[in-house]
Amino acid sequence: MAAAMKADRCDIYTDVDGVYTTDPRIVPRARKLSKVTYEEMLELASVGAKVLQTRSVGLAMKENVRVRVLSSFEDGDTNDGHRGTLIVGEEEIDDMERQLITGIAHDKNEAKITLTQVSDRPGSVAAIFAPLANAGINVDMIVQNVAHSTGSTDVTFTVPSADLARSLDVLDKAKDAIGYATVVHDTRVAKVSVVGVGMRSHAGVASTMFTTLGERGINIQAIATSEIKVSVLIEEDYTELAVRVLHTAYGLDAEDAA
Repeated sequence: MAAAMKADRCDIYTDVDGVYTTDPRIVPRARKLSKVTYEEMLELASVGAKVLQTRSVGLAMKENVRVRVLSSFEDGDTNDGHRGTLIVGEEEIDDMERQLITGIAHDKNEAKITLTQVSDRPGSVAAIFAPLANAGINVDMIVQNVAHSTGSTDVTFTVPSADLARSLDVLDKAKDAIGYATVVHDTRVAKVSVVGVGMRSHAGVASTMFTTLGERGINIQAIATSEIKVSVLIEEDYTELAVRVLHTAYGLDAEDAA
């Protein structure tokens, strides 16, 4: 509607007063962001941030509609320039406002599946993921291990926890076509992601993430990346610790927080 009416901005009222660098319930020193790019918000929403749905951000980006996230429970003038968070095009954020990392998100609704001794031949990976795709199951992280001397390899990937049972059923029915020995699954995992358009032009973002987690004894089980995102799969029990130490490592802590 905002695009059709050529509105200056679309205000979306929610139960939070804006987009934060991470979940304030986990990191009290999280800061509210004044501006976030469409791309960053899309990535944050896709990897666990609950502020906006990816579909709404995608539409805003396509139609170039500026969006402001506001709290339904706060009074005040919405035009004062200080309330909420603006989701805008990258050209609206100047270099002085831009940070290397914009935010850190986490998602505990992940399940890890490993197929052991998959035939190491052309087409074997397609035989795994084609049936899952046909069943409408979204696969996220994928790791193919080094081939064994027996001519086989192990393949690990993640799916939404809600799709685990259906995924196992699909894989069982396709076992002969795939040619694997066993299937192992684990729901005690979580995905932690760092997002920021600044990483396009800066090296060392992933290195900082891996080093920081390693120093706290947090093992990385899988990795996925995009141009402005690095995600890792870790043991669920370490989720909050990982978010806190990464938030500090990237200099996102609010200086005036209690």
